Amino acid sequence: MSRPRLRHAEPPWPRATDVVARQAAGWEPYPLHSFVLKVHSRCDLACDYCYMYRSHDQSWRTQPRAMAPAVVDRTAERIAEHLSAHGLREAGVVLHGGEPLLTGDAALARTARVLRAAAGDGVRLHLSLQTNGVRLTRERLDLCAESGIRVGVSTDGGRAAHDRHRRGADGRGSHARVEAALELLASAPYRPLFAGLLCTIDLRNDPVHAYEALLGHRPPVVDFLLPLGNWHTPPPGIVPGGQRTPYADWLWAVFKRWYEAPVRETGVRLLDDVMTLLLGGDAHTESLGLAPVRYAVVESDGSLAQDDALRTAYDGAARTGLDVWRDSFDTLLRHPGIAARQWGADGLCGACRACPLHRVCGGGHYATRYRRATGFANPSVYCADLASLIRRVRARLAQDVAELTTVTEGAAGGTGGTDCPVPSDVDGSGAVDGPGAMDGSSATDGPSITDRPGVRPPGASAGPSPGSIPRMRAEGRTYGRAHGRTEGRTDDQAFAQTLAPAPPAADSSS
Repeated sequence: MSRPRLRHAEPPWPRATDVVARQAAGWEPYPLHSFVLKVHSRCDLACDYCYMYRSHDQSWRTQPRAMAPAVVDRTAERIAEHLSAHGLREAGVVLHGGEPLLTGDAALARTARVLRAAAGDGVRLHLSLQTNGVRLTRERLDLCAESGIRVGVSTDGGRAAHDRHRRGADGRGSHARVEAALELLASAPYRPLFAGLLCTIDLRNDPVHAYEALLGHRPPVVDFLLPLGNWHTPPPGIVPGGQRTPYADWLWAVFKRWYEAPVRETGVRLLDDVMTLLLGGDAHTESLGLAPVRYAVVESDGSLAQDDALRTAYDGAARTGLDVWRDSFDTLLRHPGIAARQWGADGLCGACRACPLHRVCGGGHYATRYRRATGFANPSVYCADLASLIRRVRARLAQDVAELTTVTEGAAGGTGGTDCPVPSDVDGSGAVDGPGAMDGSSATDGPSITDRPGVRPPGASAGPSPGSIPRMRAEGRTYGRAHGRTEGRTDDQAFAQTLAPAPPAADSSS
């Protein structure tokens, strides 16, 4: 049954008038291809950093505990309608919460059946769930296998790191139970279901120890999340507008341990995305890059919402006033908060557009940009950290490409590679200068790695790590072919070329 529309708040930017203006200029939204279903609105843990329950928005209190069968049915119809209208043959659905396993085994299996039946045989539907792992048993993994549901688990690493935050309402830690669940999930019968690990960064934890604790579960990918916050409610350790970069320092330590490993041990989505974006590709998450955001959230009562991380901004920030009973997903696409995240650079503030790093950082996660006076038209409160991390990764990539170019050209009888593009604002030691201005003035960042060639930084090490050359060669084959630059070149040369500036138009036929 349809419920009264929930009130929603409109920030200073973006507004409905901004969408009207964009449409008048010819903008058309990209269709959605991912859907997050809040199948249960409560949780059996009381994590002290949870954006769902400990944010300004407390609307979870008025949501039904579980998504009713009628809401599941209507949501499945709306998803199928949207995919059919746009000719999409592949989509993803994440069963989320709260804690999705609280919905019960029968309801979980029914939800998967209804979604697949509505989508039809012509659509490849990827189902997954994100769980805290406490209720993940062998029987539930069997159910997930039967229903074709992959499983992601949230954990913060070793016992001390995990139990500092991820405790029950009685104060007891959950680490032992989650460890047992992960041991099952990583075992041979269930390994194909393992979607990855989600870890919220705590600056008090040693970054390498935290990464290696996660690595012990042999995850296919690790997601490190920056704690949510904004200019009025800053994340732990952040002084808004300051020059310290504690999260960049933390992630840089992880990067070096991950990147310098002799073999690729796992993916680290945030770091993979930084590298991919520096090389001209697209990110796989919404927190980096300029690719249009193409997912929606359905609350347990059928309300259509924006990214629920927006709860950290202000009460009502994620609400849209729309629901599956009366509104299609096409209607949601024209909501200001959804539309603005599909506008690429035009959806960023002036300070971000002036910074050459905006193609990589994408302005940072939308929720972290919020200010009361200007809405979401601001740099991220993590601007300094993102700029610092991107520059360090860029410098390391450029250094290794210079070495690859030297090795390749030397083997081919060339003269060596001293023309590799290296940013002039990085000294090779990992030190970087500050971020762009925080007050809306012009950014002061140097050129991006694709802007112009430079020279190898002074003081750089003699060569890349044992693991980085083979990895970059392997990735060079992927990136080089993707950019159409491999003809007549070795794979190493093709990879190096992806970091070089594109040739002028007049030379394109030579």
